[in-house]
Amino acid sequence: MKQDMIVILDLGSTENTVLARQIRALGVYSEIYPHDITAEELKALPNVKGVIIYGGPNHIVDGERIDVNHEIYECGYPVMAVAHELALCSQKLEAFPEDEEKVMEILKKFVFEDCKAEANWNMKNFIEDQVELVRKQVGDKKVLLALSGGVDSSVVAALLIKAIGKQLTCVHVNHGLMRKGESESVVEVFRNQLDANLVYVDASERFLTKLEGVADPEQKRKIIGAEFIRVFEEEARKLEGIDFLGQGTIYPDIVESGTKTAKMVKSHHNVGGLPEDLQFQLVEPLKQLFKDEVRQCGIELGLPNDMVYRQPFPGPGLGVRCLGAITKERLEAVRESDAILREEFKNAGLDKKVWQYFTIVPDFKSVGVRDNARSFEYPVIIRAVNTVDAMSATIEQIDWPVLLKITDRIMKEVKNVNRVCYDLSPKPNATIEWE
Repeated sequence: MKQDMIVILDLGSTENTVLARQIRALGVYSEIYPHDITAEELKALPNVKGVIIYGGPNHIVDGERIDVNHEIYECGYPVMAVAHELALCSQKLEAFPEDEEKVMEILKKFVFEDCKAEANWNMKNFIEDQVELVRKQVGDKKVLLALSGGVDSSVVAALLIKAIGKQLTCVHVNHGLMRKGESESVVEVFRNQLDANLVYVDASERFLTKLEGVADPEQKRKIIGAEFIRVFEEEARKLEGIDFLGQGTIYPDIVESGTKTAKMVKSHHNVGGLPEDLQFQLVEPLKQLFKDEVRQCGIELGLPNDMVYRQPFPGPGLGVRCLGAITKERLEAVRESDAILREEFKNAGLDKKVWQYFTIVPDFKSVGVRDNARSFEYPVIIRAVNTVDAMSATIEQIDWPVLLKITDRIMKEVKNVNRVCYDLSPKPNATIEWE
């Protein structure tokens, strides 16, 4: 690793990632490690220039107050404490952030003057480091990657292609629940532009057959997840000499999966929980990046903006936006109306402003009029929300002319639809998705 590093030791803070991102914003790389790291383990990390001990509300574990190993103070690194009164060091902050401007000045002084770190953390250096590390890890062996077309899997694919080229095989499974043009985009970018070894599997009929008549949302999710594993496993077994599995694990996945001082937020299984008997070694070159950094990495690697800034998209895809039992008729209405919404949001400059926006088609019809005759067709519901952490969400207030244009296009261009509604429900009490 070429970058200097500031190590944050987690002593019960709930904002370790905030501090890590602030240090990275200064151009210096930062990672979070558990409070009980040993001096030997700390010294084994590359290019460590300083240590920040970050205390907080979770500093009591199993009824006891925790502290870092005291040998950490004797390692020879500059040490700063934040919200930790027991630390044996000269630099201390009562809280972070207390006064953001003041805190940043103290942080800059510590990082650049006390630690003498260089501002050499950038995407170009990161990519060079990861290319070198991947080549060292993989050697002349082969890597398999499930390429969904999402941001994380697309960026890890591009990075692995740069590192090992044809030693990587990407498998893209089209389960028939993708948004309009997404599978075609994956094929165009990775097979035609990046010359990747891409196995494209059109399993749409297989998935829709399995989902026929299934209305319960959780049951749909389980079927889609399990079937994806089966299809991926079948394709994996057709290939020979695969020793490694590439995954788009990113830093929030690791943090949210729990630490010694914080409970698990949610588990992450990036390929859906692959069978143990596949026995691959993992290659995870993005595992120290935050989401915005993953996007920066994708741009640096030359991926198209539309792919890098792709909206968050649920694993079951449009399957949870075609409410109730999925039918081809309503699935197509979701896909076409969603494409219109995305196009018009982009035209109105809302695609960069709104965190997530999509359409939903429920499994009931309403009375309307089409061609001067009574119609009995489906409504389309539009959802557009903003959020910081997805734990709560607010509704985007769309200008009437934009909504009216979207409504007009959906009514004219999407079959079997005679009504358009706008969902005004924040989270809570509503959730972001309907299923």
